Amino acid sequence: MNVSVASAESLRTALAGVLGGLPPSQAAKSVERLIAHYRGTTPTDAPVLRDRADVVAYAAYRMPATFEAARGALDALRDAAPEWVPDTHTDIGGGTGAAGWAVADAWDGRPPRTTVLDWAEPALALGRELAGGVLDAEWRRERIGTALRLDETDLVTVSYVLKELTEGDRAALVAEAARAATGAVVIVEPGTPDGYERIIAARSALIDAGFTVAAPCPHSGACPIEPGTDWCHFSARVSRSSLHRQVKGGSLPYEDEKYAYVAATRFPVTPAPARVVRRPQTRKGLVLLDLCAPGGLERATVTKRHGPLYKQARDAEWGDSWPPAEEA
Repeated sequence: MNVSVASAESLRTALAGVLGGLPPSQAAKSVERLIAHYRGTTPTDAPVLRDRADVVAYAAYRMPATFEAARGALDALRDAAPEWVPDTHTDIGGGTGAAGWAVADAWDGRPPRTTVLDWAEPALALGRELAGGVLDAEWRRERIGTALRLDETDLVTVSYVLKELTEGDRAALVAEAARAATGAVVIVEPGTPDGYERIIAARSALIDAGFTVAAPCPHSGACPIEPGTDWCHFSARVSRSSLHRQVKGGSLPYEDEKYAYVAATRFPVTPAPARVVRRPQTRKGLVLLDLCAPGGLERATVTKRHGPLYKQARDAEWGDSWPPAEEA
């Protein structure tokens, strides 16, 4: 099977194929309900995606953004562990399969065999349909909660799932992911204060289970952010097709997805020396970089006097490792 063509573009093409068969009024109604749900704060113990209209609307509303957020987290993991290549991948609560697409794209030369677990059969069915011959994947219906038991696997991903669970189920899921993963666990949540809190809790649980933080943190120590004062999150630019804009009611050709994440491994890694944790501020003759470093939060001022490093600072983006590898 050719699995090397998974990409943001091929995903958009697959989405266009299923969106074309859904009446716009039905898509809009489903999107409104999903938006209300995802902006709420009450966990649910029932599948959010109930039928094909829901899952097609979800695919248009969330799948491109979830792909880009997962891809950003996986890029950071690969930077910290460039030689590691997973052979197997399990995506918990993967729904229509965005993280599976991101994993196949990240390791496009040798993508792992993916198993997508979700409790919503309509989501799994659409995931199979979208994947076609692109993803090497198995789609299995499983109850996502304390009873979940995973087969041993190299990589576990959990994308935008923890919010849907009770606190007890969240803890059980992270513990089970840690038990089953022989290589790495990557967890992604919305880039909101509560999403960050869930990531910090998962990060602590993974460290307690013997994992090393690969990204975004440059260390496995305590987060230097004082609780309640700020939150760590990043941004991914998401290209939007005309059909995507129609369903979401927007006009711009892109949107920015804010997300929080942790990537942790069972093997030694080389984390970033420091991480750019805010959008860089470019002023006349200087660049201000807000960094998370091993010693805590700090601000670096890079000026023209720094020579080549100044140009690299001007090119630096939110979420990048700093300094660049060749200057480290």
